[in-house]
Amino acid sequence: MTSPQPTTMTFIDLPRFGGPEALVPATGPVPHPGAGEVLVRVAAAGVNRPDVLQRRGGYNPLPGAASPVPGLEIAGEVVTLGEGGTEWKPGDLVCALVAGGGYAEYCVAPAPQCLPVPKGLGLIEAAALPETYFTAWTNVFERGGLKAGETILIHDGSSGIGTTAIQLAREFGARIFTTVGNAEKARACEELGAERAINYR
Repeated sequence: MTSPQPTTMTFIDLPRFGGPEALVPATGPVPHPGAGEVLVRVAAAGVNRPDVLQRRGGYNPLPGAASPVPGLEIAGEVVTLGEGGTEWKPGDLVCALVAGGGYAEYCVAPAPQCLPVPKGLGLIEAAALPETYFTAWTNVFERGGLKAGETILIHDGSSGIGTTAIQLAREFGARIFTTVGNAEKARACEELGAERAINYR
């Protein structure tokens, strides 16, 4: 028998900008999923460059558009569904791309931005997938239509999204070229599957 869902939770607050010490635990209400959303009990959250920039004061979410709580990707268990049927049900293990709010015990996610935790991965590993894989997949394959045998140029190949795009393009049989800022990054990209990494400096 599952225990009742709490009404309050711990989340990571950002009362001031700065280093990692600026992130402090706080208590607040558990969010409620709206139509087409799910509430996830967060097991792990990814850390991305926008999270670091937000912590330093250089990436402020638009008022009313996103949660002020940091965290753009999560993994955990679906606990509640919003109105409007979704393909998810309580107990499903998912990873999700969210518009903030991931650094918390509970987080609301749009149902279409959830994916099942891939076989062979735990929740910690799955929490590191959505931001980079959703972005790379959407841009390289859905918008760009990359096919086997085609050639792709990936700028900033050593970034999180760049390394993800290199690996996906490699697995789908594309020729890969990339730009990077130094020789060490060039080697790393070539080890991942880039045919050539060009140091633009």
